[in-house]
Amino acid sequence: MNLLRPRDADALRAELRQVATASGLPVVFGGQVHEQTLVLSEFLGTRTSAMRGLAVSPSSGVGGAAVATKRPTSVADYRAASTITHHYDAPVLTEGLRAVVGVPVVVRGESRAVLYVASRDPGPLGGRAADLAVQAGRRLAVELAIRDEVDRRVRLREADAAATERPWSAADVAVAEQLRDIHAEVRGIAQAVADTATRTRLRDLSDRLTRLLSGPDLTDEAPPLAPREVDVLSHVALGCTNAEAAQRLSLRSETVKSYLRSAMTKLGAHTRHEAVVRARRTGLLP
Repeated sequence: MNLLRPRDADALRAELRQVATASGLPVVFGGQVHEQTLVLSEFLGTRTSAMRGLAVSPSSGVGGAAVATKRPTSVADYRAASTITHHYDAPVLTEGLRAVVGVPVVVRGESRAVLYVASRDPGPLGGRAADLAVQAGRRLAVELAIRDEVDRRVRLREADAAATERPWSAADVAVAEQLRDIHAEVRGIAQAVADTATRTRLRDLSDRLTRLLSGPDLTDEAPPLAPREVDVLSHVALGCTNAEAAQRLSLRSETVKSYLRSAMTKLGAHTRHEAVVRARRTGLLP
């Protein structure tokens, strides 16, 4: 067990609580995936212990289908559903669940957990409830990806104290680029979230990711860029045009252009590329 890593179950439970509060649904639960098997461990609103510790095989039931397809899976009436297997009818129906949505938490192409929202009444669950679960799954995926990368870097340092002095390998570069993609996606999600507390939490996650990749050896002091300016720069760093960044951030192209111009001025940069380089040197971008 890695004593430096917080319990992933705690992060899962926190997201489930947020979904339960925001959605108002009677039952919210979930679990982590271990060696392709989903184990249900976290429950809010259940009346029995019928599902506690249930091991769900890939492709079986709602959760197993979500794990296998890496896409949300739903049924409007579990009892009568023909789109899933019915291996777990006894515990699910004992709890009285009818409408169920399972959302996988996918990290680097692998299902790591599943979040469920459910009702004891048949009928499709509202789109807002499913959207909240999907947003929670994305946030948890980012959190797990960051923890994985921290673990990887700790292992490298333990294996070789001089690891930071070696040139990056092709694998390191590939991981860094993936994490930069995640960073930009988190900034985009934060831009689209209406809840201020959630937006702040997502931006804090993106800042943690930036510090992780930037390291302690920054060459310049960071200028006070506005969050929207960092949002735009994070997408410019991926090679996005103004129009592409605008689409990802749900902004107008002219608005993106204005934020980019302001960021360049604060950074003392004359080109987009120079702005990205200076932002990375000051720890504003990973």
